[in-house]
Amino acid sequence: MNISPSRAFTSDNNASVHPAVMAAINVANHDHVIAYGHDSFTRQAEDCFKAEFGDDIAVFFVFNGTAANTLSLRSLVQSHHAVLCANTAHVNNNECGAPEKMVGCKLIGIPAVNGKISAEDCESHLSIIGNEHFAQPKAISITQLSELGTTYQAEEIRVLADLARNNNLYLHMDGARIANAAASLGCSLRAITRDVGVDVLSFGGTKNGLLCGEAIVFFNAQLSEAFKFIRKQHMQLASKMRFISAQFEALLTDELWRKNALHANKMAQLLAEGLLQFDDIKLQHRVDGNIIHVHFPSDIIQALQEKFYFYVRQPELGGARLVCAFDTTPEDVQNFIDTINVLKK
Repeated sequence: MNISPSRAFTSDNNASVHPAVMAAINVANHDHVIAYGHDSFTRQAEDCFKAEFGDDIAVFFVFNGTAANTLSLRSLVQSHHAVLCANTAHVNNNECGAPEKMVGCKLIGIPAVNGKISAEDCESHLSIIGNEHFAQPKAISITQLSELGTTYQAEEIRVLADLARNNNLYLHMDGARIANAAASLGCSLRAITRDVGVDVLSFGGTKNGLLCGEAIVFFNAQLSEAFKFIRKQHMQLASKMRFISAQFEALLTDELWRKNALHANKMAQLLAEGLLQFDDIKLQHRVDGNIIHVHFPSDIIQALQEKFYFYVRQPELGGARLVCAFDTTPEDVQNFIDTINVLKK
C-alpha cells in the first residue's frame, strides 16, 4: 500500500493520539506501580466507567477491538451456540474468523437494512432453538455506529433486548464508535446501552483518540465472574495496565469522548455536504456519525486515491468509505473537495 502524504479519510484508526490522552500516559509513566491492573490508575478509570453506567457494573481493559468483541462473546456463548449479527458486522467480516476460532461458535449473518438488524430479522432464526441439528442462537450482536455509519435508536435496541430476554439470549453491542453514536443522538452512553437492555458492551477507545485500548463493560456482573481468567487465557491481560487505564480516565473526564466524537461527526457532515455538490457522486446511506459511504465516478476514483487513500468496499457496503476523526480539520475536507474539482475539469 502506498501511503499518501496528504491527510486521508481511510479510518479513524489512522488518527493521532489526543493530546490529553498522551498527557495522561505521561503522568502514568512515573515510578513503579503494581502490575496487571492492581493500581490506582485502573481503579480511577473503573470509577469513571461506573460514573457513566452505574456502580454495579464490571469493566475490563484489553488491547484492541477484535479482542473486545471476541472475548465479550466468549463470556456469553459456548461452542454449540450461534450469534445473530448483521451480515455487514465487523465480527462477521473483519476479524479474520476470530470469534469462530477463539469461541468456537457460529455466526449467523442477517441481511441488514442500512447496516442494522431488527427484532423481526432475528426472530425468524429462533425457530431452531431446541433442535439438536443446529447451532443454538444464544446472543445477538449489534454494532453502534453500524458499519454503514447509521445509528440504532434507543427504542430499536430495547426491542432487540426484549426479544433476546424473552428467548433466553443475550445482547452484545460492538461499540467501537459508540461515542459517535451517542454524540449524534445527543444522549448519554448509558441511554443506548444499559438502560435499553444491553448485556455486554465493547467500548471503543482507539477510534476516538486513544493510543490503544478497548474496554469490556458488563451490565450484568454475574456474566463477568470468570472473565479475568478468560482475559488472561486469551493473552489480553496487560502487565502495565496503567497505560491503558490512564487513557480511559482522560477520555471519560469532562466528556472528552463526546467532544472528540462531535468534532469527527461534524467533519463528516461537512464532507458529505461538499460531496453533494457533484451530481455524479452519490451518498449511499444517511450520515449519522463519522462514516460516509459513497459512490465515486470510475474516471476519478483512482486518481483521487493516489492523493487520499481510502477504502473501496464491496458494492453492498456503498462503494467507497470515508471516515473522519477527532483530528480531521475543515482544511482537510476542503482539500479533498478541491481535488475532486480539479480532477473533474
